[in-house]
Amino acid sequence: MSQAVIRSHNQPYEHHWMPFTANRAFRDDPRVLVRAEGIHYWNDRGEKLLDGIAGLFSTPAGHARPEIAAAVARQLSQLDFAPPFQFGTPGAFQLATELAKLTPAGLDRIFFVGSGSESVETAIKIAIQYHRRRGEGQRLRVVGREKAYHGVNFAGWSVGGMVRNRDQFGLGMPGALHMRHTHLPDNHNVMGQGEHGADLADDLQRFVDLHGADTIAACIVEPVAGSVGVLVPPKGYLDRLRKICTDHGILLIFDEVITGFGRMGANFGSQAFGVTPDIMTMAKAITNGAIPMAGVAVSRAVHETIVEQAPMGGIEFFHGYTWSAHPAACAAALASLAIYREEALFERARALSPYFLEAVASLNDLPVVTETRGFGLMAAVDLAPGTSPGARGFEVLNKLFQAGVVVRVTMDTIILAPPFTYTCENVDELVGLIRKTVGKL
Repeated sequence: MSQAVIRSHNQPYEHHWMPFTANRAFRDDPRVLVRAEGIHYWNDRGEKLLDGIAGLFSTPAGHARPEIAAAVARQLSQLDFAPPFQFGTPGAFQLATELAKLTPAGLDRIFFVGSGSESVETAIKIAIQYHRRRGEGQRLRVVGREKAYHGVNFAGWSVGGMVRNRDQFGLGMPGALHMRHTHLPDNHNVMGQGEHGADLADDLQRFVDLHGADTIAACIVEPVAGSVGVLVPPKGYLDRLRKICTDHGILLIFDEVITGFGRMGANFGSQAFGVTPDIMTMAKAITNGAIPMAGVAVSRAVHETIVEQAPMGGIEFFHGYTWSAHPAACAAALASLAIYREEALFERARALSPYFLEAVASLNDLPVVTETRGFGLMAAVDLAPGTSPGARGFEVLNKLFQAGVVVRVTMDTIILAPPFTYTCENVDELVGLIRKTVGKL
């Protein structure tokens, strides 16, 4: 048997298998972040970098907030862990109550998990359990969408539509169906919602006609598809999905892991677009990125169906995680929500959005830029492909890091989602660094 070749020339980076990373290329040219404060990072060479992606859509209040650190420290010194099965903690109940003030009316039963991927898995299991309790256990199909990202757990990548996240792992969850994506040429270079494409929601109706409504448990979409490159729904599209779901008894799930907590200029994307789902996921900014945590908001009707029809004294939902409602995570989340409220950060994001989107759109005059789009405080810049798909994007990621800015790149698309504490001057700096770097390609 031949012995595997071990790349040992950069030993400090050999043992950590990094997620969604070109590990071999990283070891050749590491991008190591060692400190963060406010809207900046510092690398291992002491250089200051502007954060253009709010951590990973996760840190809208800026980094290293002392209020969050203090809240977590107090919690760890008082109650570091408690079993979440059959026991509760004050912070979990308080956090659920505070979140219920932010979610759409009636969507106020909160189930806590540890990550966005777990929240999607949980939401799908809730939908299937709901129909089973109603005597419709044959409703097992879940409808997702092309180009969607719903995390990396089994059900999540099955209903997701990012090809590279799917093609290495087999057939996926049985019964997963996919509507077409909404990235249309007719809406090219539109900041905000395009005028064309609401009829794409009728893909769901076609699945009803083909498979029968009584086989479909849920339809899951991101209000704005973030990870694939900020695909904004056309006007009327989400409303049409809502109507089809309501007409046929299908639960509508919004995956708001990225779009939640002010990113769209409202508490959640559902409120920004005026469409209320039956189930809604949340994560990332729930703790301002300080500690892993996520949740699922469920309508009272769905919750009561599952809970009230279970045997009295028995467990109603056989699901959960060791880290569900971890005391330290709850403390971080409560402190984060207080910051968002006291500093009016959601309102600040909404106010900054027009300036931000206009600044990003100005990059369209660069020859290598093929499209810009965005909504709220999130935008994408598409680049003309290089020698192979994704090669130019990776090149730009590295060059921007060297220029002093951290962004997210998906294939050949730059994704921007700055902290809500940005000013117009910070937006100018961010877009200026991108213009200077991309303009040299």
